[in-house]
Amino acid sequence: MASIVGTIPKPVRMDSHGVLRVGNTRVSLDSVVYGFNRGEDAAEIQRNFDALSLAEVHAAIAYYLHNKAEVEQYLDEQKLSRKRFAPESSATSLHGSRAKCF
Repeated sequence: MASIVGTIPKPVRMDSHGVLRVGNTRVSLDSVVYGFNRGEDAAEIQRNFDALSLAEVHAAIAYYLHNKAEVEQYLDEQKLSRKRFAPESSATSLHGSRAKCF
C-alpha cells in the first residue's frame, strides 16, 4: 500500500506592518474573512482574489474558524488603526489635491 506524504503550507502569515496575509500573497486575511462573513463561499472569494488558490481560501477560512476569538480581536484592532490613520490620510490627500489645483 502506497503512503501519501505531504504538507499543508502555513495558511496565514504576518507581514512587516503587522497585517495578516493569506499564504505568500498580499491578500489580507481581513478580506477573506469579510467575504466569508458576507455569505460568500470559498469559490466566490477565490474569484474575487485571483492571487489566491481555492485551497488557500479554504485554509484561510479554516484558520479563521479555528482561531475565531483571536482573529475577531485582530480585526477590531485593524479597524481602530484604520480609523486613527484615516483622518490624517484624508487631510494630507485633500491638502495635496488643493495644492495641485492652485
